[in-house]
Amino acid sequence: MTAEHPTAGHGELDAAEYAEFMAIAAEEGFDLEDVDGLGDGSHAPLPVLAVVGRPNVGKSTLVNRIIGRREAVVEDKPGVTRDRVSYEASWNGRRFKVVDTGGWEIDVLGIDAMVAAQAELGIETADAVLFVVDATVGATDTDEALIKIIRRAGKPTVLCANKVDGPSTEAEAAYLWSLGLGEPYPVSALHGRGSGDLLDAVMAALPEAPPQTFGDAAPGGPRRVALIGRPNVGKSSLLNKVAGEERVVVNELAGTTRDPVDEMIELGGKTWKFVDTAGIRRRVHLTAGADFYASLRTSSALEKAEVAVVLIDASETLAEQDTRIISMAVEAGRAVVIAYNKWDQLDEERRYYLEREIERDLVQVQWAPRVNVSAKTGRHMEKLVPAIETALEGWETRIPTARLNAFLGELVAAHPHPIRGGKQPRILFGTQAGTRPPRFVLFASGFLEAGYRRFIERRLREEFGFVGTPISISVRVREKRKKK
Repeated sequence: MTAEHPTAGHGELDAAEYAEFMAIAAEEGFDLEDVDGLGDGSHAPLPVLAVVGRPNVGKSTLVNRIIGRREAVVEDKPGVTRDRVSYEASWNGRRFKVVDTGGWEIDVLGIDAMVAAQAELGIETADAVLFVVDATVGATDTDEALIKIIRRAGKPTVLCANKVDGPSTEAEAAYLWSLGLGEPYPVSALHGRGSGDLLDAVMAALPEAPPQTFGDAAPGGPRRVALIGRPNVGKSSLLNKVAGEERVVVNELAGTTRDPVDEMIELGGKTWKFVDTAGIRRRVHLTAGADFYASLRTSSALEKAEVAVVLIDASETLAEQDTRIISMAVEAGRAVVIAYNKWDQLDEERRYYLEREIERDLVQVQWAPRVNVSAKTGRHMEKLVPAIETALEGWETRIPTARLNAFLGELVAAHPHPIRGGKQPRILFGTQAGTRPPRFVLFASGFLEAGYRRFIERRLREEFGFVGTPISISVRVREKRKKK
């Protein structure tokens, strides 16, 4: 904690509030290092490094080396990693995100083609690429083909010659100059040899992380809306309807959308940036695998959006993928609106069963505004903008610290935490550490059970609204005072 910057990065507290907040925390025996950094831009996007290469060159082992812990699954056979998996890492004080991708191969089909598509999407969405080659094997035709894709993407690239376990194999690494990607950095991901020099090169290739900012002010420009949902629920039809023209291809075939379609649309007297959930910028090898591609498009759209409009086909039974996509939006921290499309096709019986399905499967997102629409006929489309605005308002809601603590005091007095093991943990005070989405930190005398946290969240929503937004509640437990 640096005394020179008493308010830096604590976006939801002014200088006086922050000073009082920290004084209480110190007096009550909390670890101030745990407090520092709340709302400090840690939710701002970090620069992204994609680790790519053909199967079994040691990408996941290298990722574990970079992040400093064994988290990526490693096995001595090719093709273990399939999805893009993100991890946060830091080097010399700079934070960045590492994306572990599956092994890329030429002209493959089935699941292998899907893995290849994931790797290519990883390249496209990254700020820099770490290209891993097995120095003991040397450059292969697959490596050469992948280099062409990397060059097309135009991303800064660092070449890693992996499996260089000693001086005897360094000469083999030197042959990789022929790939035309610059200096090959000889590394042993397994033993850590050469990883420091490699990370220095990675830092030179990555852009600086965005500066930490005071507050959570919304960026300028039109608000960004992602249309997400499983294949063939009518995302493109909805975009065409709100745009008033045929902007994107609509077809009975699920997964028609392939290229990103970001549209500036006038709706409800405002300009909005609608993202039709595409995410694959290249030809697709398969006609199958629509669910896989839908998840790619969903991730891509959520990364660029502030609010997610989740489309659900009301004429069909709620599917597991519907709930999974809603969970993706919630976990991404986006404002959420649920739009039940094809409402014009429902009869009374289907409406009855739909309500039961919503009560059973979507109980965790009861706070999300709901609109019943028909992208085909335009029914109730005028209700979409008010729902989006309500969700964004909840997403940016801030509760003053004094009001929050008055609320918590009344809540704890009326509904104390259950006694466990002869002890009853108490909430001592709390603060809202950020917005977009709202993030709360509670300081307590002991561990608060998950059920009690959910109770607090429910009461926060009853008292302050927070319509259309997920809420994050974290707890800091007071340290045991050392006996003098």
